[in-house]
Amino acid sequence: MTKDQVRARIEEIAIIPAVRVASREDALFACEAVQRAGIPIVELTMTVPGAVELLAAMGKHNSGVIAGAGTVLDLETAERCIDAGAQFLTSPGLEIELVEFAARRGVLVLPGALTPTEVLTAWKAGGDMVKVYPCSQVGGARYIRSLRGPFPKIPLIASGGVNHHTAPEFILAGAAALGIGGNLIPREAIAERQPERIAELARRFKETVAEARALLAR
Repeated sequence: MTKDQVRARIEEIAIIPAVRVASREDALFACEAVQRAGIPIVELTMTVPGAVELLAAMGKHNSGVIAGAGTVLDLETAERCIDAGAQFLTSPGLEIELVEFAARRGVLVLPGALTPTEVLTAWKAGGDMVKVYPCSQVGGARYIRSLRGPFPKIPLIASGGVNHHTAPEFILAGAAALGIGGNLIPREAIAERQPERIAELARRFKETVAEARALLAR
């Protein structure tokens, strides 16, 4: 998929499941569970042991999944992830060199930002979408709405503490997508190998996003 196609798919689904687990086996289970639940996107964080190798494996065996690298903090890791087939890169904070590097390589990049200055800087540096993190801790949907005022053309991803109750609020406030971790992929569901629990959570998130977008379309 091209960078534009990846971005379009993320904006269509509007949910980016973040996989942050303690083992490769847990990561594989989580990735497969969200895919089977109808969310063909996964952000595999670099805190997962063997994350780069797992990205490469996913690229070979899961052609229908958009697999990206999360918590990318430096250029060396970014290069390894891209070489392994990562279709997007994201980070919790703003690292300009990383944004510019991904842009040069033609890979979708979702830099993390919090303040208005960081959001604007991330966008001007070449960010394709900007991940507002940690969003819930600084006002949640109201904060996204306040950023949308001066930055109506910047696609914002709400990330950090997004749950079923706040998900529609973020969409209604103007978020282009939601970054969701433990509220979609609970540790207990992973430990106890409960794909049906993750599937139900995914169904609820997809439903709330669809309902919120229907309200916006009225």
